[in-house]
Amino acid sequence: MKYNYVQAPLPFQGQKRRFLKPFKEALNEFPADAVYVDLFGGSGLLSHTVKEYYPDAKVIYNDFDGYSQRLEYVDKTNNLLSDIRVICAKSEARKERLPDDLHSEIIGRISKEEGFIDWVTISSSLLFSMNYVTSFEQLKKEKFYNKVRLSDYRADGYLEGVNRVKKDYRDLFAEYKNHPNVVFLVDPPYLSTDCSTYSKPDYWKLSDYLNVLKTIEDTSYFYFTSNKSQIIELCDWMETRGYCRSPFDGATTMKLNTSLTHNASYEDIMIYRYFG
Repeated sequence: MKYNYVQAPLPFQGQKRRFLKPFKEALNEFPADAVYVDLFGGSGLLSHTVKEYYPDAKVIYNDFDGYSQRLEYVDKTNNLLSDIRVICAKSEARKERLPDDLHSEIIGRISKEEGFIDWVTISSSLLFSMNYVTSFEQLKKEKFYNKVRLSDYRADGYLEGVNRVKKDYRDLFAEYKNHPNVVFLVDPPYLSTDCSTYSKPDYWKLSDYLNVLKTIEDTSYFYFTSNKSQIIELCDWMETRGYCRSPFDGATTMKLNTSLTHNASYEDIMIYRYFG
């Protein structure tokens, strides 16, 4: 029996687990035998979900960030976390900051690790909420917390049946844009957000964001953004003033409120259209 993944098996910045239910409901408006091209594959959660929902669909997962390598080494990551868990157990306070001697002991254990190390998963197990690093040098400078999960990660069967590629999204789009039965999954990094855990360690600029909109002109798509970007307002403004037609014309928009603190929140947005 296949494991039902309701989130990506390993930590990833920006995965769409909160949208899974409305995403599946929206898939009912799309063909079961289409080619689904996940231009910004990320954690692969959208690709996995499409393949589970529509087994006959061809799903192309653009693993530009190397997530599948992290999945490949999940057993090695579990072994390292098992040793770190033993060290953390010397501190009775769960979720609290670890003392300097345990910090040093953990650093010593990690320094002995050879070969591939999944820095995102390791750092998410030790650092304060949603903080990640991508190197040993970065990790050594951080304060550690007693928050290693108590069970192993599992990833068996997660991307089974999904076709994996690693390309610039523009090249992948060009390859499939003239396909007669294609749906593009478009989930770029959010505008002006930190992309340090992505393959391109930079900020996603407005020009990058606007270039992505070319992938949803006259195509079938799922597009993800947030009200922080104000990209919808920009497109509406440009259309009403005669600059161009909005790529969101005729699309359905769904919004989910995300709370950061008791007085700070934003809206995640999913926009989709079947261009049949």
